[in-house]
Amino acid sequence: MSLSEVDRQLLQHCLDGAPRAWQNFADRFLGLVVHVANHTAESRGFSLDSSTRDDLVAEVFLAIIANDFGVLRRFRRNCSLATYLTVISRRVIARRLAAAGRTARPVGDIRSAADSQAESDNGAASRIEDQEQVQQLLLRLDPQEANVVRMYHLEGKSYQEISQTVGMAENSIGPVLSRARAKMRS
Repeated sequence: MSLSEVDRQLLQHCLDGAPRAWQNFADRFLGLVVHVANHTAESRGFSLDSSTRDDLVAEVFLAIIANDFGVLRRFRRNCSLATYLTVISRRVIARRLAAAGRTARPVGDIRSAADSQAESDNGAASRIEDQEQVQQLLLRLDPQEANVVRMYHLEGKSYQEISQTVGMAENSIGPVLSRARAKMRS
């Protein structure tokens, strides 16, 4: 889908600093960014409360306005603005969730310390079993696919980090993950 005339004008008004342009832009794409936040968190196993979702959405909009709308200025206009913003939103949110995943608790996780302790006591055996299942599924993949899956899903690395580590083009990481997931499902 190409850039619509409405989005082209909205984009240009934002870049020109026209009155109410940013408000109109945010109103138009707020729902999209909220959807991306929900979907990205869910696909990574995070449960978002409303304040965490709001924080993630705010981070996306801050990324868009940073450096005098640098993200919008880099838009090549060869796809729809919604598609471009979806990619930008997903990257910002995935980075934040990956960073949160490296800490003690995921974003939005409001379990008590007692719940966490009970889970660790009761879940140790199931985690070992899950780990064995994951290892069995990874054996179905060729070594490079398994490595990419491990880095993305288990280590929380971004496409860029994976690309640099394995020496594969960044735009090849997504298709490799898709093929690997299909193999593991079958």
